[in-house]
Amino acid sequence: MDQMTITVDALREMLEEGQPVTVLDIRPATERAEWSIPHSLHVDAYDALQAGDPNALREIDLPAGHLVVTVCGAGKTSLIAAQQLRMRGLDAASLTGGMKAWSLAWNIAEILLPASEARVIQVRRTGKGCLSYLIGAANVAVVVDPALEPEVYLALARRYGWTITGVLETHIHADHLSRARPLCERSGATHYVPDQRRIAFPFRAVREGDVVEIGPARLVALHTPGHTPESTSYLLDDQALLTGDTLFVAGVGRPDLEATSDEARTRARMLYHSLHRLLALGPAIRILPGHTGEPVAFDRKAVAASLAEVRERVGLLHLPEETFVESLMARIPPTPPNHHQIVSLNEAGLMPVKDPTDLEAGANRCAIG
Repeated sequence: MDQMTITVDALREMLEEGQPVTVLDIRPATERAEWSIPHSLHVDAYDALQAGDPNALREIDLPAGHLVVTVCGAGKTSLIAAQQLRMRGLDAASLTGGMKAWSLAWNIAEILLPASEARVIQVRRTGKGCLSYLIGAANVAVVVDPALEPEVYLALARRYGWTITGVLETHIHADHLSRARPLCERSGATHYVPDQRRIAFPFRAVREGDVVEIGPARLVALHTPGHTPESTSYLLDDQALLTGDTLFVAGVGRPDLEATSDEARTRARMLYHSLHRLLALGPAIRILPGHTGEPVAFDRKAVAASLAEVRERVGLLHLPEETFVESLMARIPPTPPNHHQIVSLNEAGLMPVKDPTDLEAGANRCAIG
């Protein structure tokens, strides 16, 4: 590569296509622990590079014949790293914008449902852990919990020959900015949001038992409060359950965001009953969550599990109600950065004037294992 830099889109495409590329993360270990690019190598060389040490990367062993993409937080120190590697004769480039820009990187996986005519495409925001879904049947499709720019979903829909007619949300999000409203504006789709009085713009309210049709396929709304009061899951053709932040493949939702301590405890009780309602649906149901706590590899393997597998993995699901509530409250993780601002913007249906990734920085913290 002649250029000293590479964009997020270009690196994403190389990883998706399996091209020979090695990502070298030069950030301090504490920063890498928060979030990283899947399968990247790490050398804690940030301070040495900042200090101008010409030997900062001398000991790192890198694969021959690969483009080496250096990564830091914002794409500045990684440029120094790329220059040092080029002086060693290696093909190297710095990731423009660093991990901040990588926050919007994505990949996909298809989920097969033998008894449904719908095709489910899991759209994974690997730089953040957000999972959204494009579900199509015949020539129409819906999107659930869009966390990426509208063009991502519009382009995917065109690839599959679908027109997006509906955009659904499982709840009002606190860790990322919803792209549902701009996607509806671009596509002309109907915007479905669980019934509540917090949203300040027009939407179609979703209530218990409501059905959204996708050609011959059907999504049925199940009100599953707990993570938030309005949280709603969607059952697709009795085959798969899109759970938002209510139930994950290895954990359950947190009940405390935008809530007082007493409200969080009340929500924890609500969550207990919602989870046990879901557990009664049947062991073969595929759980399709709204987030994952790990960077999603470019492997086309869906972040999903059967309800039986989830029941086995998540010890909280086996506790009696009082013990569940106390355990949940004792395990609440730190709150997502800027969550008050994110919730306010999502309630107003607005996007920030500045780069949205400024607000969305950091890993998602929605799950309790």
